[in-house]
Amino acid sequence: MDLDLTEEQKLIQDTAREFALAELAPAAADLDRGENKELFLENLKKLAELGFMGLNVKDQYGGSEAGAVAFSIAMTEIARGCASTAVTVSVNNMVNEVIQALGSEQQKEKYIPKICSGEYLAGAFALTESGAGSDPAGMTTTAVRDGDDWVINGSKIFITSGSFAGVFVVWAVTDPAAPKGKGISLFLVEPETEGFVVGKKEEKMGQHGSPTNEIIFQDCRVPKDALMGQLNDGFRVAVTELAGGRIGIGSLALGLGLAAMDMATQYTLERKQFDRRISEFQAIQWKIADCYTELEAARLLLYNAAFKKDRGRRFAKEASMAKMFASEAANRACYEALQMYGGYGYTRDYPIERFARDVRITSIYEGTSEIQRMIIAREILSSFS
Repeated sequence: MDLDLTEEQKLIQDTAREFALAELAPAAADLDRGENKELFLENLKKLAELGFMGLNVKDQYGGSEAGAVAFSIAMTEIARGCASTAVTVSVNNMVNEVIQALGSEQQKEKYIPKICSGEYLAGAFALTESGAGSDPAGMTTTAVRDGDDWVINGSKIFITSGSFAGVFVVWAVTDPAAPKGKGISLFLVEPETEGFVVGKKEEKMGQHGSPTNEIIFQDCRVPKDALMGQLNDGFRVAVTELAGGRIGIGSLALGLGLAAMDMATQYTLERKQFDRRISEFQAIQWKIADCYTELEAARLLLYNAAFKKDRGRRFAKEASMAKMFASEAANRACYEALQMYGGYGYTRDYPIERFARDVRITSIYEGTSEIQRMIIAREILSSFS
């Protein structure tokens, strides 16, 4: 197996790294404080112009056709600069991929180019509900056919980019009599639609620059051609097509972990205690060795999942393994980095405390670590039977 990046992948990595260093990292602290929101949106537009919003999307729809490995690489580099920007890029890519996989030709031509170009600064997934998070089959939002329209009622929570997305992929129950997990369908809904309401913005622990909103549907009437894919086939999409999102979030976590450890390692070469650089103490050296080893293992797991996706092979188990391991390794790395900084790591004078807050959600959203373990175990057990 050749683990070297292609010339195209190296170019994408270098471009993402340079942009993150020059544009994203300098603005990250302001975004964390709720400032400079206009710059956040400007950077999304610039990333779209650089081709980062459709990395695994066909050229005919405005995508880069670079593949899932390139997507993972780009997400890692962007997250080094700003996790709030990275999660928006990840979701945009997955919205485009789902529309590309399931949408009609008219839907693809209408929505994908707008996200890829930055005309729509974001797309959004409206899946999670207060009673249907890890168990999306338990959703209660409904869509009822009324003549040539569908009428949607219900609410969704924790919607990334909910306040400014140009289109939403919405899951709703279309056959309440069907067995659980069966009668669910997907719809493409524009926020200007009557009855579509953007609710409260969540006050989060981290990733403050990325707005997360409640979305409410109050007799929200959409045309029949807003249905995407097959009627009553939406749950299958939720548990299969979105597995690629786990590669994105795992890669985001990896970027945060690497950024934290790089800063902390440099700090240990400068900080002195007991008349010695703290990098000379074995306790510090072991933290460095353990964290970088785990992060490198996470990188390889992510590449493996992305490689299988690029080859059109099954990758659900590998994506869950990569997402679970990368997010948990990154959490450990950020907290060890904070420990290496000592008291300074707990202050806002250094980015480490922000990394520690930003990374925490990565083991929760896009499927918790507990859900990933369930998926992994199920896939392994099924292979034995």
